[in-house]
Amino acid sequence: RLTDCACGRAGRARTGIDEMLSSPALKPEPSSRCTRVMVVDDSAIVRGLVSRWLNEADGFEVVATAASGRLALQALESTEPDIVLLDLEMPDIDGMTALPKLLARRPGIKVVVVSSLTKRNAQASLKCLSLGAVDYLPKPEGRRQVSASGFRDELIEKLRALGAAAPKTPVRSEGHSLSAARFTLAGTAIPQCLLVGASTGGPRAVEEVLRGLGSAIRKLPVLLVQHMPSTFTAAFAEHLGTRLGIRAREPQDGETLAPGTVYVAPGGRHMGLRSASEIRIEKGPPVSFCKPAFGVLYREAAAFLGPSATAVVLTGMGSDGTEGARALVRAGASVIVQDEATSTIWGMPGSIVRAGLARGVLPLSAIGPALRDHITGALP
Repeated sequence: RLTDCACGRAGRARTGIDEMLSSPALKPEPSSRCTRVMVVDDSAIVRGLVSRWLNEADGFEVVATAASGRLALQALESTEPDIVLLDLEMPDIDGMTALPKLLARRPGIKVVVVSSLTKRNAQASLKCLSLGAVDYLPKPEGRRQVSASGFRDELIEKLRALGAAAPKTPVRSEGHSLSAARFTLAGTAIPQCLLVGASTGGPRAVEEVLRGLGSAIRKLPVLLVQHMPSTFTAAFAEHLGTRLGIRAREPQDGETLAPGTVYVAPGGRHMGLRSASEIRIEKGPPVSFCKPAFGVLYREAAAFLGPSATAVVLTGMGSDGTEGARALVRAGASVIVQDEATSTIWGMPGSIVRAGLARGVLPLSAIGPALRDHITGALP
C-alpha cells in the first residue's frame, strides 16, 4: 500500500503513455492517496526533470507523461490525474486546443499551464485561464534555467497547494448571498479607491469582480496587485482592458490616480502610494515572499486614504496582505475577502479571516455587484 510519505518515491518518473500507472493495484487508497500528476510537454528533458522532482517529493505520483495534447487526451481516462501540467507549444495538438477537451473529459481536473516568458505565451496563458485552467507557471528558457532550483521549488509549492485544496464544485450565489454581501457593506464609507489583491486563480476572479462593478468602475480608480512576473502583468492589463472594455495598464512611478482606470502593479516591482493621489513604483525586496506584494499597497493606502479605501482579497496561496489589511482596518477602511467555496486556494483570504480582519467573507459572484451598489449609493 502506498502512503503519503512513500508514494512519491514508489512511482518513479515514466515517459510515454505505454508505461502509465493504470493498474488498480498500484493506485493509492483514497484515504492516503497522493496528488496524481500528468506532465504534458514536447520536451523529453522537461518531462524527465519534472517527473523526477515530483516523484522525489512527498505527496505526489506522476501517473503519466505525454509529448502532445493528443497523447494526453488518450492517457486521461486510464490514469485519472488530479492535476495536469500542460505545455502550450506542442506538435499535433497544442496546449490551448487540448485544454477544453481535457476539462470536458474529466470535470474537476486542475490544469496548470506551463509556458516560457514571452509576451505571446503570456497572452496565450491568460486565454487558457479564461477557458478554465486554474493557474499558470512561467517556464525558463534552456535546460540549465529549467533545472534551476527556483523553478523546481515554485512548481512543487504550487502543486502542493493545489493538491491540498478541496475539490471544487460549481457554487451559485443565490439571492441571500448577495443580500448578505450588501448587508456587509451597509453603513460603511463609500470608497474613493478600490484595492484588489489576488494570486493563484486570481486572473479569472479579478475579471469577474471588475465585470460585476459595471459602470461603477468609472467612478473611482482601481489599484490591482496580481502575483505575476513582469511579462505577464503587462499582458494581463491588456487582457482586462480588451475583455471588459475598460482602461487598464501598468502605471508609471509618480502617475496621478484617475477614476475609471485599473492600475496593474508591474511584475517584479511593488506598487504603493506617495500621496492620496500619486502612485509609487519601486524595486524593493520581496514582502511576504512576493514582488509585487499587495501588503505594500495596503499599508500605504492605510496611511494616505484611510476609510476612503476598500480592499478586496481574492483567491491565492500564502499570507500576503494580512499585515497590510491590519493597517487598513486600523485606519477605518473595510476589507472584503472571497469565501473558501469559490476560491481556488483559500490561503490569503483565509489568513485575513483567521486574523479577524475581514468585514465580509463573500462568494466571488457577490463581490462585484455589492461593491457596485455601494459605490453608486444604492446601499444605505
